[in-house]
Amino acid sequence: MSAMHQSLSTSLSSSTSTFLGHNNINTRSSHVSIPRRTSGSVKCVTSASAEKTAFKTKVSRNENLAKLQAGYLFPEIARRRNAHISKHPDAQVISLGIGDTTEPIPDVITAAMSKRSDALSTVGGYSGYGAEQGEKKLRAAIASTYYADLGIEEDDIFVSDGAKSDISRLQVLFGSNVTMAVQDPSYPAYVDSSVILGQTGLFQKDVEKYENIEYMRCTPENGFFPDLSTVRRTDIIFFCSPNNPTGYAASREQLTKLVQFAKENGSIIIYDSAYAMYVSDDSPRSIFEIPGAKEVALEVSSFSKYAGFTGVRLGWTAIPKELLYSDGFPLSKDFNRIVSTCFNGASNIAQAGGLACVSPEGIKAMHEVVGFYKENTAIIVDTFNSLGFKVYGGKNAPYVWVHFPERSSWDVFSEILEKTHVVTTPGSGFGPGGEGFVRVSAFGHRENVLEACRRFKQLYATA
Repeated sequence: MSAMHQSLSTSLSSSTSTFLGHNNINTRSSHVSIPRRTSGSVKCVTSASAEKTAFKTKVSRNENLAKLQAGYLFPEIARRRNAHISKHPDAQVISLGIGDTTEPIPDVITAAMSKRSDALSTVGGYSGYGAEQGEKKLRAAIASTYYADLGIEEDDIFVSDGAKSDISRLQVLFGSNVTMAVQDPSYPAYVDSSVILGQTGLFQKDVEKYENIEYMRCTPENGFFPDLSTVRRTDIIFFCSPNNPTGYAASREQLTKLVQFAKENGSIIIYDSAYAMYVSDDSPRSIFEIPGAKEVALEVSSFSKYAGFTGVRLGWTAIPKELLYSDGFPLSKDFNRIVSTCFNGASNIAQAGGLACVSPEGIKAMHEVVGFYKENTAIIVDTFNSLGFKVYGGKNAPYVWVHFPERSSWDVFSEILEKTHVVTTPGSGFGPGGEGFVRVSAFGHRENVLEACRRFKQLYATA
């Protein structure tokens, strides 16, 4: 019986240590009586070693993730915004930072989604898994609406849950052995996904760049279009127009040079046209408007900033049949394999909304939404111009790119947040070429944009 008592004591001590974790339960009265011939007790204790030592697997961390610098830009901004709100709970914080839409989705679009949703509760209207590439009607409608007379057909369109998701799928498509070029500054998902896939070397802190990525500097001095004569050859070229964050749209002449550059080097352009509907001049809205582009380019786009689908999630990628690998194999076939493996297709409810977006009524409604944000943009541009700042962008995109010479972007971000309670985005978060700039988003309710501009004037009127 003595041995039995010893065994029970050891067992209870061990199991209770696991159960209590860090001993959050009061154990001062944790005595358990064990029925036996002689009186005694078993005391439950937590060993010191159990508290200090965490179990570790034998799986190594992905070394590419360890290369990333801090957190992704926009969650970091959200973190700082939340910290500011905690510090100033009574402040009216206005967000003109993260490019998230604020205005309601047009009725013609939500009505279509509601109808599709209701149908799912009926035997005749229910549908489960759909085609990974998207519903046939929507693919055809996107092709005819955005690529009429450009040679892009229904089966060239892959419907998705947004351009950002497709960027990562394209990175999986190309793998870790390709070389990459990006505009500098540019949307951070291009660089970060390249790092995660193993396409880059380490981060070089002295120049704020990753090894093995070609940063194509875009500045006011070069019209925010890179000097291609100084750009080394890479396999893939990420190019966004109208550009996020600078707000500049490349001209037809500039994009013709880009396509020719890609042809000369045998490169592939990943063209991000997520803001094409904001173009108000004769700048191309699609790369496929440029002769020869179908042989060297694919295009990603989205309904997010047109219809307010940042939460609904719906976009597409267009890959022409003419776009071939070096061995002559079509990219679209490999991308179809990636999509079929990694994705079950966009929500059928979201796709019903997408079909409504490209209806005549939907197109009209989206232009009204875009027009509202462009009015916000004009208000912001006028404000900073009146304060004597050099202001860029804003004409063909919902972003205003404001120059603060010889100042740190993060310092300006912090100054504006602390003194005006307005959230912006530091330019350096988009690459080293963004240092000294701040991006101000036009996505906001009108009264908030007007109030933010009033605060900007208070802060910088005598600066």
